[in-house]
Amino acid sequence: MHTRTSYLSLLLVALLSAGCASKVTAPVRDGSGSAASGVTTPAPVSGFHTVRQGETLLAIARQYGVTLPDLVSWNGITDPNQIHVGQTIRVSPAGAAPVAIVAPGQGAAVATPVPPTGTDAGAVPLVREPIGGKAPIAEPSVPTPPPAATPSAAAMSGQWQWPAKGALLAGYNEASNKGLDIGGSVGDPVYAASAGKVVYAGSGLRGYGKLIVIKHNQEYNSVYAHNDRLLVKEDDDVVQGQKIAELGSSEADRPKLHFEIRKQGKAVDPMGYLPAR
Repeated sequence: MHTRTSYLSLLLVALLSAGCASKVTAPVRDGSGSAASGVTTPAPVSGFHTVRQGETLLAIARQYGVTLPDLVSWNGITDPNQIHVGQTIRVSPAGAAPVAIVAPGQGAAVATPVPPTGTDAGAVPLVREPIGGKAPIAEPSVPTPPPAATPSAAAMSGQWQWPAKGALLAGYNEASNKGLDIGGSVGDPVYAASAGKVVYAGSGLRGYGKLIVIKHNQEYNSVYAHNDRLLVKEDDDVVQGQKIAELGSSEADRPKLHFEIRKQGKAVDPMGYLPAR
């Protein structure tokens, strides 16, 4: 799957979750081309989901507690808005232990662990029924939850820089703003916050205006929205501090840069990564 396709889809998640974005869904259509009625059946506990009438890829992602970019990446989907009834969608990465999530309105689901391949010292062994009778079922130990995620040492040691010099207009808010809004005047420079490759440059996502997405490594991406002019194109390699765009007000109420840092597809607070100023 071409890299830029996956990361275009990643931005669709940002579009649907950020306060400035419009929600766009495309219902599954039947062979006649008309929107099908929402007929649902319980979700399978197998790591895969069969598309039902009336479903969207976003709805499937929410049903299983994953992101739209996850589904796009795991399934090699070229257009997240075009899925069809009966299509099989992988809803967990290969080798993971998927859990069934029941769609709204259905009955309660039972989470069933799937034994992973290979040896996993942390996995709870499955107790099988021996010949001649049932053996007591072992009580699984409750794992200690991992500590809250914190920025990596690399991120805190100069990996990131501010993408614009204007005043901070709005900070990160998980519910309403997935990044920072930085003020300025039309034409002010917008800089790459870290070195990487441009995986999207265009204006095809409603609510973001002229947009750039940079992939930095397997974990991190950065997002630059509402630009007036884009100075890089897809597949360009950029260095930290390189001017990649000019600040603008495309699909915004005033000239500003909307900036996001995403770790494994999930928006994080950029203030935990950017140096103090």
